[in-house]
Amino acid sequence: MASVRFTVTPTKAEDLPGLSDTSPDISSRSGARVRFGSRESVNRSDPLSDASGGAGTETPDHSSVEQGDGNSKISSVYINNSHCLDDDDFYDKNLALFEEEMDTRPKVSSLLSRLANYTNLTQGAKEHEEAESIGEKKKAGKSPHMGTFMGVYLPCLQNIFGVILFLRLTWVVGNAGVLQALCIVFICCCCTLLTAISMSAIATNGVVPAGGSYFMISRSLGPEFGGAVGLCFYLGTTFAGAMYILGAIEILLMYMAPNAAIFESKSPEGEGAAMLNNMRVYGSICLLLMSLLVFVGVKYVNKLASIFLACVIVSIVSIYVGALVSAFKPPQFPVCMLGNRTINGHEIDDSQCAKTILLPIHEPVERDDFNFTTISVENSTAGPTFDPSPAPSLVEKTTYLWKQFCQSPELNSSCDQYFTSNNFSEIEGIPGLASGIISENVWSSYLSKGDVVEKSSLSSSHLAPPASTHQPYVFTDIATSFTLLVGIFFPSVTGIMAGSNRSGDLKDAQRSIPIGTILAILTTSIVYLSSVVLFGACIEGVVLRDKFGDSVKGNLVVGTLAWPSPWVIVIGSFFSTCGAGLQSLTGAPRLLQAIAKDNIIPFLRVFGHGKANGEPTWALLLTTLIAELGILIASLDLVAPILTMFFLMCYLFVNLACALQTLLRSPNWRPRFSYYHWTLSFLGMTICLALMFISSWYYAIVAMVIAGMIYKYIEYHGAEKEWGDGIRGLSLSAARFALLRLEEGPPHTKNWRPQLLVLLKLDEDAHVKSPRLLTFASQLKAGKGLTIVGTVVSGNFLQSYGEALAAEQTLKHLMDKERVKGFCQCIVAQKPREGISHMIQSSGLGGMRPNTVVMGWPHAWRQSEDPQSWKTFINTVRVTTAGHLALLVPKNISLFPSNSEPCSEGYIDVWWIVHDGGMLMLLPFLLRQHKVWRKCGMRIFTVAQMEDNSIQMKKDLATFLYHLRIEAEVEVVEMHDSDISAYTYERTLMMEQRSQMLRQMRLSKSDRDKEGNPGSSSSRPEGGATRSQAQLVKDRNSMLRLTSIGSDDDDDTDGGERDRGPSSSSGGGGGNSEHQRRVQMTWTKEKTSHYRATHSGCSTPEGFRDMLSIRPDHSNVRRMHTAVKLNEVIVNKSHDARLVLLNMPGPPRNSEGDENYMEFLEVLTEGLERVLLVRGGGSEVITIYS
Repeated sequence: MASVRFTVTPTKAEDLPGLSDTSPDISSRSGARVRFGSRESVNRSDPLSDASGGAGTETPDHSSVEQGDGNSKISSVYINNSHCLDDDDFYDKNLALFEEEMDTRPKVSSLLSRLANYTNLTQGAKEHEEAESIGEKKKAGKSPHMGTFMGVYLPCLQNIFGVILFLRLTWVVGNAGVLQALCIVFICCCCTLLTAISMSAIATNGVVPAGGSYFMISRSLGPEFGGAVGLCFYLGTTFAGAMYILGAIEILLMYMAPNAAIFESKSPEGEGAAMLNNMRVYGSICLLLMSLLVFVGVKYVNKLASIFLACVIVSIVSIYVGALVSAFKPPQFPVCMLGNRTINGHEIDDSQCAKTILLPIHEPVERDDFNFTTISVENSTAGPTFDPSPAPSLVEKTTYLWKQFCQSPELNSSCDQYFTSNNFSEIEGIPGLASGIISENVWSSYLSKGDVVEKSSLSSSHLAPPASTHQPYVFTDIATSFTLLVGIFFPSVTGIMAGSNRSGDLKDAQRSIPIGTILAILTTSIVYLSSVVLFGACIEGVVLRDKFGDSVKGNLVVGTLAWPSPWVIVIGSFFSTCGAGLQSLTGAPRLLQAIAKDNIIPFLRVFGHGKANGEPTWALLLTTLIAELGILIASLDLVAPILTMFFLMCYLFVNLACALQTLLRSPNWRPRFSYYHWTLSFLGMTICLALMFISSWYYAIVAMVIAGMIYKYIEYHGAEKEWGDGIRGLSLSAARFALLRLEEGPPHTKNWRPQLLVLLKLDEDAHVKSPRLLTFASQLKAGKGLTIVGTVVSGNFLQSYGEALAAEQTLKHLMDKERVKGFCQCIVAQKPREGISHMIQSSGLGGMRPNTVVMGWPHAWRQSEDPQSWKTFINTVRVTTAGHLALLVPKNISLFPSNSEPCSEGYIDVWWIVHDGGMLMLLPFLLRQHKVWRKCGMRIFTVAQMEDNSIQMKKDLATFLYHLRIEAEVEVVEMHDSDISAYTYERTLMMEQRSQMLRQMRLSKSDRDKEGNPGSSSSRPEGGATRSQAQLVKDRNSMLRLTSIGSDDDDDTDGGERDRGPSSSSGGGGGNSEHQRRVQMTWTKEKTSHYRATHSGCSTPEGFRDMLSIRPDHSNVRRMHTAVKLNEVIVNKSHDARLVLLNMPGPPRNSEGDENYMEFLEVLTEGLERVLLVRGGGSEVITIYS
């Protein structure tokens, strides 16, 4: 067949002939899609099929090419709707190899189309996949269009420039001096620049949805760190809103409308408190109005943002222009000084900076008027004189300041000593850029609370008594220091996350965020550094140290430098601080909503809800309440260090995230921004930490405690999230390093601790048969060390994989319930014995392999017709011995106490019969660390033979325990040689008869299985064999029950259930089988004789008759004798003990004696309520040396 090649170009819907405007919209598709199969091209579009093929006509499913006018055109290339295959079914025979896995491994094209439809997800609403599926249903939103300048640079400028620049930077320069102020600004700007570099690396390492820094930190450091730092960042942003509102209210009440104050104080001491109350009232009103504006609509806030930004830029430009103008024409802001002390400009009501003034008079002066004189010397320190001559044209009169320092306005009144000995003078508040005032402002001048602002270069009398607050000086309201100024200034460099928060609106976020953010930081840093120099070069030092501008009659200090008027700065700074407050109240609730929707902090879940349009109503309410706490503090200088802590902690973890990802070299760490290095991130992290403690060590500790509490809360109660975070990578690296270190050599005896492998058995419903095993393991470990919980699922791995996963989930649930920290392992194997062997060999990794196996005692091993249960147990004992592992076997585990049943008294008894590494000494010590066994005493018994000196043994044992630092009572039990009792002999005989019987039974069973084969039924006699088989089953069941003496459990086993089916179908003897299994008999001489007499016929197999005439083996008699004697002693001494630990004898080397071994263990532990059989691993686990 000839090959037809098509060139398909994107075609608009309206250009196709026959397609009406009412057809379904296909213009949104990127173009016509052509799929090829069997060299035939099919271009599928259902609406077009009707237009091209006509109604009711069948369209061929291949393309035809018609030649016309020299051009080839496609006719009837569309498949009719009735013949259309589903899109997913049609993908081609080219991918037929992969079609069965297409649900879990989608086509690349579908994956890319999903990625292409990626929009700005509201971070935290759901996981990415859910958000994408929801986003497909929604109407397509506006495509991101913002560039670097409008999307990142200007928002960062608006957020960085704030209230501190206008209200506190001059004060910082005045107190710290130009050099230290430059140092403060440089350190803070370096901190934010290094953080911006780290943030740029994280932000360009993949798509960053809305959520900004929280998203970056949580996805880089995990939910615990992300939640803790996200909440700290939220609190910082909320307190920043409070700080901006307080700044706006301070500008309003101090500089715009001082008469609007509600609370006024009549005494100078109460002025500060009255001001704080005014700030609280107006701040609360302003916060309420702003919150209502944010609640009504964020669009209004966004519209006002550009106006507020313009106010900031105009204000900063006016400062620079004013500084340049001051070089030629300094503004007139005189400052009144008394000696070297600054006078409050508000107190000069008559605008006279002098003690007395000369006033012209035209009337004679009365003799008794002494408040003016003819001496016309201003600031005269001479006392008033009296001249009886007629008054001259000029007289000396006291000023308003005189009344402030003297007791009366008369010239002869007594005055303040400092006032008397110093004169008034006026200096320029703004000397100008060319005045050289910077030489005085270079060095620091820190003051204590209540000090007077002084100019050191002015002369004053040496006698300078402390100033009174009633006098009109300019006082400092708080003590200043370098560290305090760092904490107050740092909020002015925050706001660098504004660009990353808008990543969804950016055209190219991975290019715009680094460039815009770093340029904004560089711009603001240059502005701050140059402002420090300009302020120091243009403004008088006493004015700089005057926080509220009292010396310049209440003008904003930075406003005195502005051109053309101080009102430019006052109005601009007011609107800029209001705008910044609105931005904080807008951003903080969204950040809290993102954290709440991530569902990592359960108690915050309610704040993830909001209005129908997604506005975070509840989060806004909480934000308003927290901001109100900041308003109630009412002091800008006290709120600033609080948000400094929270922002510094956030920046610290951004740097940590970048450093970790870089050092760990995670395969997914491929940021487009390449100008980063882990040393820069580490330096930024160090600066953040240093600044936290420099600015306020107690605030730093409080912030860390808050973050730590949130971290632990998320760790214990938060939702499990796997975000591929760096902390997980750090854990992997640390684990790898630690495992490699552990592999360097065998562990020392001092470091030995039980690393448990707990073997659990599941029933048919996937429930754990002995959950108390895990309870016992948790009590032994007390939450420390390695614990692996394992089980074996019978079957084939390919068919039983789901069953294995279900078993693993069951184990995890039980581990959580018992609060066992560890791992679970489920192995699928054809035989449980092989699975357990594989698990013991392969569990763990490197130096963290289990060294102790905990397994349960096989219940009802005597009744089990299938010997696999106890054979598996013995095989496990052999495997642990071969692997040099310790073995713990709790017997009667269901009687062990749970974690909620502490033992109030009693003893843990240790029967130390043979030494196998000291496990018997260590285990009681570990158990007594747990609350269940804590109040139990410890007794150690050891066995002395006839040739041993029991008194010396007791002394040696007590000394040994003393050196081991273990407190226990010691007792040596003497075991005398005695003849083997008849009971021992008969017990051994019963044991061997039972073993012989089981052996014969297994042989008979195999023969019966052969006879039961349908293929050989024709060669089998009908009558005799069937009767013999029925009799065999009857005899076997009777013999089984004869030997079930002292068993743990009388429940029927699965093996017995399976064997009853064939027996009942093969003869009449099966009908009485169930009744005979319930008969309990005692094996006596008379019954043995009776049994032999009644079953001596030909129906009894030869092997059974031989079994009844055997004699016990001498070695078995000796072993049984030991077991019986030891059991008598142990029961006598430890019948009331809470727990008995004793050495577990090893299994026989010859597997033919396995049944006897189980009997020995059973006899050894008879009559004891709780027993822990202990078998050491062959290495020392306890030492007397330190």
